[in-house]
Amino acid sequence: MRRWWTAAAVGATAVLALAGCGAPAGVDRDLTDDWPAFPAVEGFVPESGVCHATIQEVGYLSGYGPIDCTTSHRAETLHVGTLTGADAGRSTPPKAGSTGMRTAHAECDRQVSKAVGADWRSGRLLLTVVFPSTQAWGGGARWFRCDLSEVDSLDDANVTLRSASLRDALAPGSPLALGCFEPKLNKDDIEEMRPVACTAKHHAEFVGVYPFPDVTYAEFQRSSERAHKACRGLTATYVKVPNDGNLQYRAGTIIYHPLEAEWNDGNRGVQCFLWLSDRALTRSLKGAGNKGLPVR
Repeated sequence: MRRWWTAAAVGATAVLALAGCGAPAGVDRDLTDDWPAFPAVEGFVPESGVCHATIQEVGYLSGYGPIDCTTSHRAETLHVGTLTGADAGRSTPPKAGSTGMRTAHAECDRQVSKAVGADWRSGRLLLTVVFPSTQAWGGGARWFRCDLSEVDSLDDANVTLRSASLRDALAPGSPLALGCFEPKLNKDDIEEMRPVACTAKHHAEFVGVYPFPDVTYAEFQRSSERAHKACRGLTATYVKVPNDGNLQYRAGTIIYHPLEAEWNDGNRGVQCFLWLSDRALTRSLKGAGNKGLPVR
């Protein structure tokens, strides 16, 4: 309809000009300068601080139904970012393992960890990076969602239904925070890390997350001792003992690392645990010092 009206107005003006008629008072013969400019097209951008009944891997608009976080849900959007530069210049949304995915994942790591009060990998949490659909991307959408969910355990990534926000979920004393564990062993392999109260008998305790350098997954596998060494350093800081050659005689280490697909998407967080194979503990070793973790 706007094109039709424009054509008709221009045609009428031409007839007047050809007929030699003067413009009425107040008319300046320029029909374009008095039309208001059309507003810029604003594409859909999802909200932050809302929850979702299901986990989405692709942000289809048809499947977008945010709900209040006090109602039953499986995911919460804690941050919405925007891709720029070369990552935004692609013809399709970032694929798994791409630079765009790693860029978005890095921002989600920072913002989600800030929102929950600690590195999100230090709790029973799962981060999902959600991009627009191919159709929305083609229409100019460049946003990405940072969605967080609670999972059952270190060894079971089944998502837990929640009815409260995950903001500040890893504040001191949080039940979601990783703590003490009783490993289930099969020879030298760990089959399961069973969470227990630190006052119950246990042989392992979470000491922190080590951000491994940005190398390929194959290189990471070849240098697993580097991860164990770094975890020994986190153990020394956590327990408050010297980080020296005697540390290996105080405690062993257990590491949980991202799967290859997670690694390729940008997750470099290695979860570190101190491990005592020869004695059980009935307290946390945080700040315990030399008496709590003697050289043996």
